[in-house]
Amino acid sequence: MPLPIALIRYCLIALLIGWVLPASAQAEPAAADLRQTWQMLDYIAVDYPGAVQAGRVIAPSEYAEMREFAGAVRSQLAALPGGQNQHELTAQAELLVQAVAEKADPTQVATLARGLGTALLARYPIGAVPASPPRTSQAASIYSQHCAACHGPTGHGDGPTAQALRPPPIAFTDATRAAQRTPLSLYEVISQGVPGTGMVSFSGLSESDRWALAFYVGSLGYSSQAKAQGEALWRTSAEAHTHIPSLEALTRTREADLATTMPADQANAIIAYLRSQPQAVNEAAPGADRFAVARQRLAASQRAYAAEDLAQAKKLALSSYLDGVEPLEPTLATRNPSLLREIETAMAGYRAQLDQHAPAADVAVQAAQIAQLFDRADVALQDTRIEASTAFLGSFTILVREGLEALLIVIGIVAFLRKAERSDVLPYVHAGWICALLAGAATWAVATYFVDISGANREVTEGVSALFAAAVLLSVGIWMHQKSLAGRWQEYLHAKLTTALTRRSAVLLFMLAFVAVYREVFESILFYIAMWSDQASTAILAGLVAGIAVLAAVAYWMLRMSRRLPIGRFFSISSILIAVMAVILIGKGVAALQEAGWISQTPLALPRIEWIGLYPTWQSLLAQVLVGTAAIVGFLANARSGVRRRPGANKQ
Repeated sequence: MPLPIALIRYCLIALLIGWVLPASAQAEPAAADLRQTWQMLDYIAVDYPGAVQAGRVIAPSEYAEMREFAGAVRSQLAALPGGQNQHELTAQAELLVQAVAEKADPTQVATLARGLGTALLARYPIGAVPASPPRTSQAASIYSQHCAACHGPTGHGDGPTAQALRPPPIAFTDATRAAQRTPLSLYEVISQGVPGTGMVSFSGLSESDRWALAFYVGSLGYSSQAKAQGEALWRTSAEAHTHIPSLEALTRTREADLATTMPADQANAIIAYLRSQPQAVNEAAPGADRFAVARQRLAASQRAYAAEDLAQAKKLALSSYLDGVEPLEPTLATRNPSLLREIETAMAGYRAQLDQHAPAADVAVQAAQIAQLFDRADVALQDTRIEASTAFLGSFTILVREGLEALLIVIGIVAFLRKAERSDVLPYVHAGWICALLAGAATWAVATYFVDISGANREVTEGVSALFAAAVLLSVGIWMHQKSLAGRWQEYLHAKLTTALTRRSAVLLFMLAFVAVYREVFESILFYIAMWSDQASTAILAGLVAGIAVLAAVAYWMLRMSRRLPIGRFFSISSILIAVMAVILIGKGVAALQEAGWISQTPLALPRIEWIGLYPTWQSLLAQVLVGTAAIVGFLANARSGVRRRPGANKQ
């Protein structure tokens, strides 16, 4: 049957939750003018030496262009709204125009142009910073498609159309020129083009593609040997991190500038490495304490507790975990999962001591033990390299572990509907898990390019979705168990179940499939983002494909087995499995909300077994006992009701 319009509406609503319509893609004219002004200043700084040497014009056409650009800069700055900023900028622009007119030394002109460009960005920020580190691995194909015809396949400026262009295309492999350019300047050229040349605007490419292309072409002037040396320096030199502390700094740093603060060969190597692997700029400096925030908040919590400010102590203790440990959790989980569990247990114990008003001395001892765990975890995270086998197993395990739980629920629903001969409701279920995958892809895009999803947001999302799924599964499990005792199945299904699955029930199945799949996709995405690296990308993708194959095989086996089981036995077994899933999910949901600070924690001397939802706290265990008891009571009530109604019922 055609998919109902209402179902499409539900799917769209599920996908649009949490999304904000993008703002107008067209930048305001003032911002566009400022970016063009900055681009001309960068062009003057780089190309003026090719027009003037020793006070003499060596290239008349290029010198005329320099004078034109300098004059245009002055005019555009003069057109800005008046004020102290505008007056200072126009004064600097006047000095630049004068220097170019007097055929001043290239170093002087470059200094004036770059100084004015820096002042312009400082006074009128134009937001020219990538939202996240560009993925240069995807830029090679973009370059081949859009740039190689002019600049050549390897960036030597020798493409098949190069000879027909005047001026000729730039050779990105020119080391001298590469040392003077920044990824920002290349990005602006790619975005706006260069008037009067064959370089057209590529504003039609997405912003992320333009940034990736800028870093890629900016790395073509460096050898693979320099990149390898740069990687070694970046991993061992804390000084290098002080000069390029952020992605924004990397986009605006020239090799020539960096060479004024360290040996030229080291500057060359570090720029070579970071332009080819820009995500490395976010790596902590050698010797840096990745758990500094966690330590600071924990120490502050301890001081607040000693000062008898219990509310502040609790707040800081929770912040120590959510803001200091949670962002590192996905990475640590792939490196040393047992250590991560030790940290979580110890920090939960610390918060429990605060709740129980433990002696300050005991709290101090617990805090000291946590600090030692931070030391061990920091060592575990020092080596940012990941072996192929580790990456494959980590990727495979994440997908199978998270996917199997959702698969059991969705396949159980599908098998049930097929047994009940209600294939007309299947589109709702399929729409639910498909929308969940699409929402997961959207979450990946948001987490990769816009915001970091971590801390309380992650735990609350996982916790609330788990509680919702547990509640629905408990009711469905008891209902299925009741029907498994009904007898005369085919007659019952045709007479009763046709009206039992109303539109409201179908929508509930859609929501159950969506939530069950999305909560697992959500957690898996965060793990994959944390463990991703270009060096291990092949192994990670291979693990992902292998995991998908295993899940597909399990789904096929489950559906095949469900067809062979008599319908009464199928409902009986399914009801028990669904009830077990409800018990597992309620434990996971309560544990997630405990980590978010929504529910208090009282530790127990029990093992932590996550795959069955067992967490060593009274609250999570009590929730599991209550749900398990409710399921057992429901099953017993069904059994008694079934005996009274059909003492001689048929067995199928």
